[in-house]
Amino acid sequence: MAVDLPPSTSLQPPTNKRFNWRTFPWWLVAIGLIIAYMGYRIIDDPEYTSIFEAILTGLGTTLMVTGISFICALILGLVLGLGRVSRNVILRNLSIGYIEFIRGVPILVLIFTISFAIVPALSNGLGLNASNVSLTVRAIIALVLIYAAYIAEIFRAGIESISRGQMEAARSLGLTHAQAMRYVILPQAFRNVLPALGNDLIAILKDSSLVSVLGVREITQVSRLSVSSSFKYEETYFILTAFYLTMTLVLSLLLQWLQRKMSSNVH
Repeated sequence: MAVDLPPSTSLQPPTNKRFNWRTFPWWLVAIGLIIAYMGYRIIDDPEYTSIFEAILTGLGTTLMVTGISFICALILGLVLGLGRVSRNVILRNLSIGYIEFIRGVPILVLIFTISFAIVPALSNGLGLNASNVSLTVRAIIALVLIYAAYIAEIFRAGIESISRGQMEAARSLGLTHAQAMRYVILPQAFRNVLPALGNDLIAILKDSSLVSVLGVREITQVSRLSVSSSFKYEETYFILTAFYLTMTLVLSLLLQWLQRKMSSNVH
């Protein structure tokens, strides 16, 4: 039997959504205002403009060090993560030992040790001249070896988050253990750990500032050199802070968008 609805009744949900001040991203507005203010000062004040242009010369090095370090650390971290969950006793203990060693030493100490002790020793062992290895390359090697240990733990957690039934089902279809890991387990694990990998990418971007202690001319080192000649501490470090804040905010928003995109594709 049909039911007649009153004229004012509608089966469609209301189209006008009320503004919810509790869930509105006020933090994003605040950070945006800070960045906008710094942009205004850079455009309006000649001193800020000159310092900004000086720091900008190191941006390419910062992005290069971050990008190469993250990609290489991702590959090495995956290898270590697979070794971490391997049934082979030797591989598992080697992976765990490496991870625990790296995580037990401060990053700055590791950067010095890898750059000035391990890299020269390996170069001499391979019959190469250690002096030919630039400080930028040493810095990248250090960040790769350091962050591979942290990324390995992320992959380990992602792999272990997949139920054993997935592996058993893949093996019952005739796949080998390696094939099941490659085609069934790892794609699901990667999707699960994407937010954590994004956080590590942002962490590498921020920690790339530590390689300034090696004299690598990224934005932090360029800022320090600028301060030593201009003594404009306030202007220089405000602009440097705005640089990192802008880069990490853009990365964070892109990663959130990518995560939502992947989630919508799954559903």
